[in-house]
Amino acid sequence: MVPMMMLAAIMSPSAQAQPAAATIESRAREVVALLGGTGDYDATFAPSFRTAVPRARFDAIAAQLQQALGKPTGVAAIEATGPWAAQIRIAYDGGTLNADLTLDPGGSHQIIGLLAKGAEPRGPAAQTLDAVVEQLAAQNGTSVFALARLGDGSPRLEKARNATTPIAIGSAFKLVILAELVRSIEAGERKWSDVVTLDGSALPGGGYAQQPKGTQIALRELAERMISVSDNSATDILLFHLGRAKVEAMLPVVGFTDGGVRNVPFLGALEVFKLKGVDGGALGTRYLAMDAKARRAFLDGPVRDTPIAAIPRDLFQNGKPLRIVELEWFASPNDLIRAMDWLRRHMDGTAGAELRAILSKNPGLPDATKHWRYVGYKGGSEPGVLTMTFLLQAGNGAWYALTAGINDPARDVDTLKFTGLMNRALDLAAPR
Repeated sequence: MVPMMMLAAIMSPSAQAQPAAATIESRAREVVALLGGTGDYDATFAPSFRTAVPRARFDAIAAQLQQALGKPTGVAAIEATGPWAAQIRIAYDGGTLNADLTLDPGGSHQIIGLLAKGAEPRGPAAQTLDAVVEQLAAQNGTSVFALARLGDGSPRLEKARNATTPIAIGSAFKLVILAELVRSIEAGERKWSDVVTLDGSALPGGGYAQQPKGTQIALRELAERMISVSDNSATDILLFHLGRAKVEAMLPVVGFTDGGVRNVPFLGALEVFKLKGVDGGALGTRYLAMDAKARRAFLDGPVRDTPIAAIPRDLFQNGKPLRIVELEWFASPNDLIRAMDWLRRHMDGTAGAELRAILSKNPGLPDATKHWRYVGYKGGSEPGVLTMTFLLQAGNGAWYALTAGINDPARDVDTLKFTGLMNRALDLAAPR
């Protein structure tokens, strides 16, 4: 599911633990019913969730899950992750679905966040990394994969498929913005505690889109939201606060070289939504016909001045890929590995402690930390695009980076299959 994820408010664990646990269990059972085709959607989900994930979209996802896993049979496990949040496991006839569940801490405690984190179909799992790569290659579209050992020199590939092939990477582009922020902090230009004051400029969906002009937000908070929950409003605030040109200058520094000039000008999230969606994509068609200089002027003029209301409300809701070959951010597996390695090398610098915490707040998959001492993560997705990139430290202290992705211009990616393979890859890649 692709809902608006929101953080639960901090409440007293001792005062809230028992009623919260019972309410979370009740809401989890309601999710099972809805995934099975019954239940009251409006009563279970908060208005913010229903806006991000209309009932028709939810039902389409539920149908995909049933096609892959059979019928849902119940709640298999609940593990609290906060006063009103939990990781849940939903049992199906043919496997298990992992998801993060977040409830509104006030009022009727409706669900404000439900994020699928991978499925585990029953049946024989891949026994080797070669088998994982083979099964990845069997999926529709173009697939890429790379596992590299990180050390003092350049990353050393241990397993790869199309490692130099740039593909659309979705929100993984945010790693470059994070790198520029880290560079500026290490250079003494900024501090994590510095604040950005909102100037009233339009923002894409996220936690800050409706905040009034004059709202102040710390760089540390923006960075964490950008990486951990892929908040697009936080992303655009940071991109334009740091400066588009500064972020572009970091592309070769962090190793985004295979993607090359395709990422210049470096687009913001709202710009991409406008280019893909306004007037059936006409704005994007005009943009693509221009050279780099003209594109910059176009972004800073007609694209900026196009109101958000011109973006179709159902953009991306039908699950069909939308110009992923032309209008996106692009990188190869090698690019993403080099970027993660750059960030790893700066974890010992003046910005290092906060950087380490930001990258590891969301490990990407529920079982990612099972065999790894440290897990940093950034993924990216939209219809037809799915990537997952991990920075990993083994129990023996050795560092690795693992990344994979699929692009399919014709159809959406089989998320369950992909995340299942990535779970298996994380397990098999861990030194024993």
